[in-house]
Amino acid sequence: MNLNHAQLSAVRAAHEVGGLMRAHLLASKRANAVTQHDIKLELDVRSQKLIEKRLRARFPHVALLGEEGTVGEQGAELRWVVDPIDGTVNFAYGIPHACVSIALQRRGAKSGPSVYRDGYETLIGVVHDPFCGETWTAIKGQKALLNGKPIRVSRRRRINEAIVSIGFAKSKESLVATLPYFIKLVHRVRKVRIMGAAALALTYVATGRFDAYIERGIRIWDIAAGGLIIECAGGEFWRRTVSGEHTYRMVASNGLLRRILAVPTWTKGR
Repeated sequence: MNLNHAQLSAVRAAHEVGGLMRAHLLASKRANAVTQHDIKLELDVRSQKLIEKRLRARFPHVALLGEEGTVGEQGAELRWVVDPIDGTVNFAYGIPHACVSIALQRRGAKSGPSVYRDGYETLIGVVHDPFCGETWTAIKGQKALLNGKPIRVSRRRRINEAIVSIGFAKSKESLVATLPYFIKLVHRVRKVRIMGAAALALTYVATGRFDAYIERGIRIWDIAAGGLIIECAGGEFWRRTVSGEHTYRMVASNGLLRRILAVPTWTKGR
């Protein structure tokens, strides 16, 4: 597969879904499922179907793993990993901080920091914010780009100068594990930001807007694209598996702060 052509197809699909998101931001939205800490919209499903249609038409042999379901042979050599609307709760409430995340992964790598639990590594990452008109892209081994221009993580080393984003996953276990750390962290850094869109938090680290992003209980479709973008921008994308399918604990940073952050017990084993 030509990775440049694949990336262009992913960007086009992301932009098409971005147009739907802009058109529906302030419209009434139909929810398929609602829990205390999460909302699943009908537009999530429609958006993933659109991405699936566009990418599978061009690359029919490539499987797709997404937040809204899977298509094709799970275990195929290549797969797209898709979060059609990352930051769904923001979007459902009319908050313009949400994005489209698309990654292309290849199976077969035996080990290494970029390899996920099931043996896949990310080759391409695309994250599109339709509300700010920003598109981040990366191809493994190349520079990360924002709207076609190279980006790099921050160089801040002092924890008291850092802006750190933190995410609270929807499970009770994650909330219980993360809250004590949040209380300690907020006194050590310049600011903590809770933005509600994991892929954007990752790209903000890659762009140097944030210095780190921490979350437990994050799913692969939230992090596959943004994680590669951070690595290609010179940062560090640390993760370990936790219970739950395709679920991870994660610390993404500029590569200078992870150990200084004194991450909590749920990141031991680094």
